[in-house]
Amino acid sequence: MKELSFVFFQAVLGTTFLACVLYLVFFVSQNGKVRKVARMILILSGVLQTLYIGSRLLLAGYTPITSAHEAVMFFAWATTLAYLSFRWRYTVKNFGTFVSWLIMFLLIAAAMASREILPLKPVLQSWYLPIHASLSLFAYAFFSLAFCGALMYLLQERELKRKTFGYFFARLPSLDALDQLNSHCVAAGFVFMTLGIVTGSLWTKQASGTYWQWHPKEIWSMVTWILYLVMIHQRFTAGWRGKRTAIMAVAGFATLLFTLLGVMYPLGGA
Repeated sequence: MKELSFVFFQAVLGTTFLACVLYLVFFVSQNGKVRKVARMILILSGVLQTLYIGSRLLLAGYTPITSAHEAVMFFAWATTLAYLSFRWRYTVKNFGTFVSWLIMFLLIAAAMASREILPLKPVLQSWYLPIHASLSLFAYAFFSLAFCGALMYLLQERELKRKTFGYFFARLPSLDALDQLNSHCVAAGFVFMTLGIVTGSLWTKQASGTYWQWHPKEIWSMVTWILYLVMIHQRFTAGWRGKRTAIMAVAGFATLLFTLLGVMYPLGGA
């Protein structure tokens, strides 16, 4: 099983990279057949990611979501599923090009972390853990889609503002479509994150007798949650739209990356 798990991970890297290259070819050529092939390969990558996570579940005997490698791998898997489900319902021109490269970036980060399977610490032996971690990482996945949409918005807005109508203008959706994408993905991510924080507090209560420990990861999770709360609040009360919310989506993504990776290493969070 260990060898098979290794093969699954290598296959995930290979298929995802191929999907990225094909999405890039489509972005340049705008050939619809290339886009269909790229999407099918990304779906195959999602299946292989599922098999890889399943193989680690069998090897470890617990939900593989506790180490840096497993957390980032689950993040990539959740982003793949979130994108495919989003794409099934909505059509956003060239969205796959941006999202596939973000998934590839996450997989490279996962590949650079240790893949060793360690015994589960007593504090992690709770059924709250997989629920809390899964909800939080699905929140990150939808915020990642919002981040990609925000980048596309800023590129498109820049060309429109300069009235250059260059390379990106014909290849990116309208500003209104991208703003709607941002709104939908942030709303979905915020619901998942709120549930993730609640289950995380219940887990902390079960493990230590208190709902809040002022752990760096708890603090930065709350900072991220407040940032998105302000973004949603201002959209509905002050009419924030467009560039302002796109910049906040980029800032929110940077904050959640720091919460997931930065706190784990420089600040010693688990």
